[in-house]
Amino acid sequence: MAKQLDYHTLREIFTRFQAADAAPKGELDHVNVYTLVVAVALSAQATDAGVNKATKALFQIADTPQKMLDLGEEQVIEHIKTIGLYRNKAKNVIKLSRILVEQYGGEVPCSRAALESLPGVGRKTANVVLNMWWRHPAQAVDTHIFRVGNRSGIAPGKDVDAVERAIEDHIPVDFQLHAHHWLILHGRYHCKARKPQCPTCIIRDLCQFEDKTQ
Repeated sequence: MAKQLDYHTLREIFTRFQAADAAPKGELDHVNVYTLVVAVALSAQATDAGVNKATKALFQIADTPQKMLDLGEEQVIEHIKTIGLYRNKAKNVIKLSRILVEQYGGEVPCSRAALESLPGVGRKTANVVLNMWWRHPAQAVDTHIFRVGNRSGIAPGKDVDAVERAIEDHIPVDFQLHAHHWLILHGRYHCKARKPQCPTCIIRDLCQFEDKTQ
């Protein structure tokens, strides 16, 4: 684990990220906040591309909690069976849809606690929804952010909660809104797990990763 980088280094890193991509976006397709919740919940242990392929037809016919309930669990399974853990995920989609209809009038709540109470929705999913839909500076730490944070020193931590706190505590406030997207995309396309693209990395000179590739 690298040591926590100082404020000025972090500001330079995120200034470079911002210059390269001023408004980074999540890669999960959705048409409203409800389909965003479903897409993020389905993305656990699956790729965004795989989820998008599975939900394209699903969201055309079920883009509200009530429509999803009307569709039923077996039809949800048929649409998402190419995604890992699809049976359990289909159960959760139906359960969370029923809760939204019965307890929230079919609307998705905008509080982290309420979101986390939904089946299949954990802190990471809640943070993604809060950030992408309501533009809260919430930090959704996935495997990419955990890896980048610890390799580089941007946000080191022993677990995802510690990395989340490190981002919130150390990254300059004006970069907080897009921070997790910059880090996810950097981890997905540049600071890869098996073969990081260090020679072409825009923060190579600031990163503390000792095993940089040549």
